[in-house]
Amino acid sequence: MNDPAPAAPIDGAALLDEVEAFHRRFNIFPTEHAYVAVALWDAHAHLMDALDGTARIAFLSPEPGSGKSRALEIVETLTPRAATTVNASANALFRLVSADEGTPTLLFDEIDTVFGPKAGGNEEVRGFLNSGYRRGAKSLRCVGDGNDQKAGFFPSFCAVAMAGLGSLPDTILTRSIIIRMRKKAPNEKCEAYRLRVHEKQGHILRDRLAEWTDTINDRIAEAWPEMPEGVTDRPADVWEPLLAVADAAGGHWPERARAACVALIKAASEGDEASHGVRLLTDLRDHVFCGLDKMPTAAILEILLALDDAPWADMSEDGQNVKPLTARRLSKLLSQYVRPNNTPIKPKGMRVGSGTPKGYYAEDLIDAWARYCPPPPGESATSATSATPQVNGGESVAEDPSDSRHMFAETATPTLRSVG
Repeated sequence: MNDPAPAAPIDGAALLDEVEAFHRRFNIFPTEHAYVAVALWDAHAHLMDALDGTARIAFLSPEPGSGKSRALEIVETLTPRAATTVNASANALFRLVSADEGTPTLLFDEIDTVFGPKAGGNEEVRGFLNSGYRRGAKSLRCVGDGNDQKAGFFPSFCAVAMAGLGSLPDTILTRSIIIRMRKKAPNEKCEAYRLRVHEKQGHILRDRLAEWTDTINDRIAEAWPEMPEGVTDRPADVWEPLLAVADAAGGHWPERARAACVALIKAASEGDEASHGVRLLTDLRDHVFCGLDKMPTAAILEILLALDDAPWADMSEDGQNVKPLTARRLSKLLSQYVRPNNTPIKPKGMRVGSGTPKGYYAEDLIDAWARYCPPPPGESATSATSATPQVNGGESVAEDPSDSRHMFAETATPTLRSVG
């Protein structure tokens, strides 16, 4: 009797094409890059045994009815041991991950009820999500009944997808691929999802993904995918497993994956409040100082509050009370960063006309600018300072008023309130 012919190798690129097409039937994502990222994320969830780290993925929107929950539903059909939760306790999550059935794929719907302004701290759940992005992450918990309590370590490493309104805590946001969902436009159509029909179709794809990823498991475990230029540190950690999957699939996926990586990282950094501090430093460099040696706090606030598309006019200190950026909040944000001598950036007294207001010196900020801010826009010092408002009727805040780089322009600019 002849031995059966060996099974043909699975075409990973074609399979990912099918996964992407399945999402396109039911999900309207904001960009082509989002479809790429989600398809790769679905596949990476099957490779937890081979990966050192996992990318969280978050479907976020400012308003309900934007397709976030539907996105999770489709992800649920395509990922292994998917478990959807709305408000699970940290203890339940730790026990689920450590269960004998294998590493689950956790799907958090309505994540804003866990981390929103009215949700309380939820520090234990946040700790679970913060630690569980890397292999070997464990948390120490008490187990047992009554007085018979013993300490035990519980793993938290697993793939996690989230959906919710608004944003997420900074520590989770920066470990996530962000898909910013929006309501469908009148010309955007997708197929209605019917659980009893389409779940089975998704599960067929899920099982094929499991079969394919089983054949590339060893390759993924040894993979060191090349990152796009400029992608380093935490963004590189987030995208590494997805790029490894794309490289293993071949075809057009390595190129599409890297294009999606660059685009989604850029979109997240531009459109999110994950770091008010970095946005503040960048606005100080590009819109406030513009070559000046020093600036009074009142002048800084005046300029920041006048910026279009900036968060400074609607800050929230407690998650509920919204008000403009204040001198106190400005000081608190900047004190997170240090001067070149490794001491916190703090306001100092300075001579401005006949007064001695407090303010900030460029020399204290220059190290933070170099470390945290994106490259400055390519504009000349003259064009930059021409947009700088006046202080005290145009009096210089610099030591040397003869240096034009250190003077406020006197033409076509508004006059700020007196800071003397």
